[in-house]
Amino acid sequence: MNFTITISPVRVSFKKNKLLWLLFFSFFCIWTNSFIGTTDINNWIIENTLTVLFLVFIIFSYKNYQFSDLSYLLICVYLCMHVYGSKYTYAENHFGYWLKVYTHSSRNYYDRIVHFSFGFLLSYPMRELFLKWLKYPKMVAWVLPIEITLSISALYELIEWAVADVFFKAQGDAYLGTQGDIWDAQKDIFMAFLGAILATTIVSLIKKLFNIYEK
Repeated sequence: MNFTITISPVRVSFKKNKLLWLLFFSFFCIWTNSFIGTTDINNWIIENTLTVLFLVFIIFSYKNYQFSDLSYLLICVYLCMHVYGSKYTYAENHFGYWLKVYTHSSRNYYDRIVHFSFGFLLSYPMRELFLKWLKYPKMVAWVLPIEITLSISALYELIEWAVADVFFKAQGDAYLGTQGDIWDAQKDIFMAFLGAILATTIVSLIKKLFNIYEK
């Protein structure tokens, strides 16, 4: 099994893609565990609505469009981090509490980590989508992931506000997870933005360093 870092012109059926089966099984185990062990089922359902929509897109696009193995790996890692956060709610995440004690912080930073990972881990798959699927120019394919990360992050904060203040007020505090920080939304957006900039910068430097050219 060859691990690809760019989209291959040869399409592999899902049944024959061993890496995807491994990633799918790993994610399914973590997702199931997050559901079984959740401390707030209503919050879990709200948090995983977008997860389901994302999975539907990945599954139904596979027949006609395929990402590289690297992109599928990055997507899987991000989704695993997200569903693990939904298990306890982001503000009550156990890993975040461990990190809080270890770093002597006054805040559970797991939500910040996931927001950063949104930009850092998903910028490369977005870049592939624009460059290989939609055939956008290279420069556009570099810039759009950053802009879209910023836009989606802002949109997500608006969705959080709507869910917490309009539709499901009972789940408001758990879903928002502001932990008393009035600038929580802005900081979350910045972390995703920073992650996207770092990811595109690192990929650009690696490609230049190793003289990797793309059509």
